[in-house]
Amino acid sequence: MITRALTPELLAALAEYPVVTVLGPRQSGKTTLARMTLPELPYRSLEDPDVRAAAEADPRGFLAGLPEGGILGEVQRLPSLLSYLQGVVDEAALTGTRVRFILTGSHQPLLHEAISQSLAGRTAMLNLWPFSLPELRRYGGAPPSPFELVVRGFFPRVHQESLDPRRFFNAYLQTYVERDVRALIQLRDLSVFQKFLTLLAGRVGQLVNATALANDVGVSAQTIRNWLSVLKASYIVFELPPYAANIRKRLVKSPKLYFADVGLAAFLLGIHTPEQAARDPLRGALYENLVIAEILKGAASRGLRPDLCFYRDSYGNEVDLIIRESGTLTPVEIKSAATFSPDFTKGLARLAATGVERLAPGVVLYNGELSHNVRGVRAFDPLRSGDLWGEIVG
Repeated sequence: MITRALTPELLAALAEYPVVTVLGPRQSGKTTLARMTLPELPYRSLEDPDVRAAAEADPRGFLAGLPEGGILGEVQRLPSLLSYLQGVVDEAALTGTRVRFILTGSHQPLLHEAISQSLAGRTAMLNLWPFSLPELRRYGGAPPSPFELVVRGFFPRVHQESLDPRRFFNAYLQTYVERDVRALIQLRDLSVFQKFLTLLAGRVGQLVNATALANDVGVSAQTIRNWLSVLKASYIVFELPPYAANIRKRLVKSPKLYFADVGLAAFLLGIHTPEQAARDPLRGALYENLVIAEILKGAASRGLRPDLCFYRDSYGNEVDLIIRESGTLTPVEIKSAATFSPDFTKGLARLAATGVERLAPGVVLYNGELSHNVRGVRAFDPLRSGDLWGEIVG
């Protein structure tokens, strides 16, 4: 087991709050992180029917069995418990007793609603994603190629236990994605939803068009929007909103979509080897997914909720990513090519020409060994960076 990058932030949050809530995809390592960080605290998983039944039948008695706190897994399975946890936390504050609770969950809306009603001001909120590149490097060995990572993904068990990624993602879909989806929406035909997932993987890095997806899947556009909401709520996918500013050129309004773990997208597309990934027409989109998710993880490990977006105008001019941080906009272009070309900076130059305020020169992230500096724009391989978020934002 390796120490996760989020550990210092989790410890800092526990020093300030009696409760810390860690959200993230299933199998991202939330429980392992909590138990490694505070091994002295008892662990109770509300995914376990017996534990959940006991907590539901006698919530006060259940929490009384955790006098110094505990780790409660998958708390979205019993949101009503948080109302009783509020009483425990408030009583401890009145008596000067120290309690520490770590809550973990993989469904945002259910937890957020319960927390806003019961634990507002009493809990810190953190996000844990699958392994980041710096975390993977702690295992040693030769650094994997980007297309190896596209196929294997970043879920901890795949790397810790040397699992076959094809078998892992097949089980992940059946065990978690389909089950969680069924818990949140009424599915009459699972095969239709499976078709939707595959089509969604084929649109990685593209603008979300619910109507076009609906026509391809054979359901209504509103159904597509509902399904997308469920996938976002379950940390299966995330959206990148378009840049919004008072620029003279008309900008697109649709978000772009990415998978939280690029390995799942590759599996859905039938890509099972690095050679396939390197040759596939979607190699650029999958590489972009890998890099943007890596930037997101770097911010999350610091306890930040990064402000990320992309730029595209009605003429097709585009910048893959814009990072808003400390009042500065840092544009990022992402290319899967192994050879640098000055053309990679054209999108950055066009964006600068629009007169956007507080715009940094930006960076180009590409799949090459050499680093370059072109008129202030830095170009380098993101997989060779020790801290990609820090290297971009500073």
